[in-house]
Amino acid sequence: MRNTPPITKNLIILNCLMLLLVYVTGGNMSFLYEYLSLFPFESEMFKPYQVITHMFMHGGILHLVFNMYTLWIFGSVLERIWGPYKFFLFYMVTGIGAALCHELVLHIEYSSLTNTIASASDMIAKAEANTRLARLLITPTVGASGAIYGVLLGYGMLFPNNRLQLVFPPVAMKAKWFVIIFGAIELLMGLTASDNVAHFAHLGGMIFGYFLILYWKKKNKMYY
Repeated sequence: MRNTPPITKNLIILNCLMLLLVYVTGGNMSFLYEYLSLFPFESEMFKPYQVITHMFMHGGILHLVFNMYTLWIFGSVLERIWGPYKFFLFYMVTGIGAALCHELVLHIEYSSLTNTIASASDMIAKAEANTRLARLLITPTVGASGAIYGVLLGYGMLFPNNRLQLVFPPVAMKAKWFVIIFGAIELLMGLTASDNVAHFAHLGGMIFGYFLILYWKKKNKMYY
């Protein structure tokens, strides 16, 4: 950590401290999840500041370690290239963009469920929709993953031909293929999986990162 650039280092420290605070204040039952996690726009628990604060909350040690290790590896490189200000801007834009994409997906699901409740004649279908809607409104979203996927995208765009050695599977591949494969997996999982992972938030971080880098290139502001 001694040689880690300042923004990357402070982001890692802040995220670690936030998880420690969660454990001190009740673990999975901590009141911090209620106030700092991201909830759907339609939820009574939603607050605008959650679009930012959820990026510094995590669901557990493994979630935190994966995100912070990835930030340390790839974020350090980008910060050395861009400098602290530009890197911090990129990190926040991709994280907030990821949250907005996730909120859009939740809104679409919310609208679908409310339409089902209003129009369904089958009482079982209506009851299932009510249950899913109630769960949707109280389910928190946490994690820096959207920004982390943005960082991965940024690294892949700046160093597309750098070879990355993966641990599992134990193969080496160019950064651009690594990013493309990860993006394709997230898209596939977002369309087909029924897990609790915010796959479209990950894609949102990559999308916002992509267009921000394109904007910097167009304005010749990539490196200053």
